[in-house]
Amino acid sequence: MRRVNLALQGGGAHGAFTWGVLDRLLQVEDLEIAGISGCSAGALNGAALKAGLIEGGRTGARARLDRLWDQIAGISDFRMLPWLQPFVPAMRFWQTASAAVLPFSPQALAAQVWSPQLWGDSWKNPLEPVVRDLDFSEVSARQGPRLFVSATNVRTGRIKVFQGEEITPEALLASACLPTVFQTVEIEGEAYWDGGFAGNPALFPLYEPDLPDDILLVSINPMRREEVPETALDIQNRINEISFNASLLGELRAINFVRRLIAEGRMEPGTMKAVNVHMIADDALMNELGADSKLSPTPLLLHRLKDAGRAAAERFLTEGAPKIGQDSSADLKGVLA
Repeated sequence: MRRVNLALQGGGAHGAFTWGVLDRLLQVEDLEIAGISGCSAGALNGAALKAGLIEGGRTGARARLDRLWDQIAGISDFRMLPWLQPFVPAMRFWQTASAAVLPFSPQALAAQVWSPQLWGDSWKNPLEPVVRDLDFSEVSARQGPRLFVSATNVRTGRIKVFQGEEITPEALLASACLPTVFQTVEIEGEAYWDGGFAGNPALFPLYEPDLPDDILLVSINPMRREEVPETALDIQNRINEISFNASLLGELRAINFVRRLIAEGRMEPGTMKAVNVHMIADDALMNELGADSKLSPTPLLLHRLKDAGRAAAERFLTEGAPKIGQDSSADLKGVLA
C-alpha cells in the first residue's frame, strides 16, 4: 500500500479541478491518503473527502465530493448581493450575456466598491448551507486521514491551523473567507480571513513523524502566467495569485534545501524529514480561464474543471506515482527557478 499526504490549494470555483483529481485518485485501491492539508476550496474538498471516506469508503468519498460541488454550482456567484438572491435565474442569464459583450464583470466591479461588512447581520454567507451540510462528527473524527485546515489571523497576519475537534463549520468558513467577498469570520474572539494569505496550502502540518514522507500538491494557482494582466480584475487576480503562492514557494524552498543537505551528506539522515514532493496541475487551463471564473461556479465550468482534474491525475498516476515512497516526482528546481 502506497501512503501519501495531500496538500490542496484554494482557488474558489477552480477548486473543482481538485474535485476531479480526488475523484480519480479514489479509484486507485493501493493508494492510501494519510493526511490532508487544505485551505479555502482545498479545505472544503478535504473535509468532504474525509467525511465521505469515513461514511462510505472510497465510493462514499466520491459521492460526497459530487454532492459538495453540486451544491456549490447552485450558488451562481459568490459576490451576489443579498437583495439580488431572489433574482438568481435572471442573474445567470445576464451574467452569461454580459460576459460575451462586456470587457468587465458587473459583479466584479461591485466587489471593488462594496464590502460585505457593510451589510451587518443582513448578510448571509452563500457557502454556509454547503458547509453545514457536512457531518462534522466525521470531518473532525480521529479515524480516517488526518485533516488540517488553515486560515489567516487578521490581527496578527499569522497562520492558524485547525485540526481535530477544532474543525467546525466556522473554521471551514474562515479558511474560505476572501474578505472582498465574505464577511470576516470570528472564532473564540479572533478574526480570520482566507488561509491562502498565510499558506496555500500549509505543508508543515504534514511533516509529523507518523505521516508518510510523500506530499502530493494539487496546484490551482499557476506559478507562471505568460500574459501580463492589463484589466483591473486581471491585475488584482494576479496579485492574489502571487501573494497566495509566496508562502508555498517558501516551504518548497525549505524542503529542497533539506533534501540537498541530506543528499550532500551535510545532514544525518533522520535528523529532518526528507519530504518527497509530487504535483498535479494544469497551468495551461488555469491560464486560459478568466479571473472572474473563480467566483462564478457555473455547472459548465465546474464539470470542465472536474474533467481536467481527472485527466491531470491520470497523467500523474502514469508518470509520477511510481516514485511515491522513493523520490520526488515534482521538478522543484524548475518550480523555484
